[in-house]
Amino acid sequence: MSPHLDRSKNVPLRTIISMGVSLVFFCSASISLAQSISGPGAIAPEQLRSGVTFASEAIATLQKDDDLNPGFLWVEQGQKSWQQNHSSAKDSCESCHQDPNTSMRGVTMKYPRFDDASHQLVNLEAQINRCRVNRQHLPALKYESDELLGLTAVINLASRGMVMQKTLAPNLIEPLKRGQTRFETRRGQINLACMHCHTQNYGNHLGGETLSQGQPVGYPAYRLEWQKMGSLHRRLRACLSGVKAYIYPFGSQELMELELYLGFRAQGLTLEAPEVRR
Repeated sequence: MSPHLDRSKNVPLRTIISMGVSLVFFCSASISLAQSISGPGAIAPEQLRSGVTFASEAIATLQKDDDLNPGFLWVEQGQKSWQQNHSSAKDSCESCHQDPNTSMRGVTMKYPRFDDASHQLVNLEAQINRCRVNRQHLPALKYESDELLGLTAVINLASRGMVMQKTLAPNLIEPLKRGQTRFETRRGQINLACMHCHTQNYGNHLGGETLSQGQPVGYPAYRLEWQKMGSLHRRLRACLSGVKAYIYPFGSQELMELELYLGFRAQGLTLEAPEVRR
């Protein structure tokens, strides 16, 4: 019995039922969260490792030195885009959000979020484009464009050093389950699931690369093979291509759900954008 429920008063039946439903729903959400980060694709909290721990010493040095990290070329472009006015009115990102290092700190952990109006997941890239279209009255930026990567890098850099912590809102439970299923399901002509590389075989070598745990704590990331910055969705599409599976479009709900699950799977790791990878 709730300590706030006065037994001396008559309480309407619908109030008691409502309280019971709320408690059951809360418990269900908690159970779903626990299950989603403890399934066959998950990694025990004490074994979580960032991707940089699987990288060579040379690449780790590039990532840790802001003066050497090539990702900061995109950060610099993003800072210019953040401050840019697009009309006679002050309609820059800065005019609403001021200094991103302050206003955007922790924001990266809130995405992807569920948008009740469209009934879809929205990640950070999609939210940037929503602001451009709805508030700045500008065309949306193309996925993997330097300007969108730069703005995303600026926002994610503001959270560097924070510990990944996600909140499971009720409307995220089903998308999270679907993301987990995609991570754990075999696919493509190679017939592999994400977890076969990034849970069961991390630390082993595939070609010339050491398999990491696939933790998304530093995107967008600069990859030497790309010779540029790239989004998490680009990396996920590269993995799908590697197992010869259907490649979901950039910004698709399928990739959003995978992104959501990976974020919950990485809870407890330190955010480190922008990453550098081979």
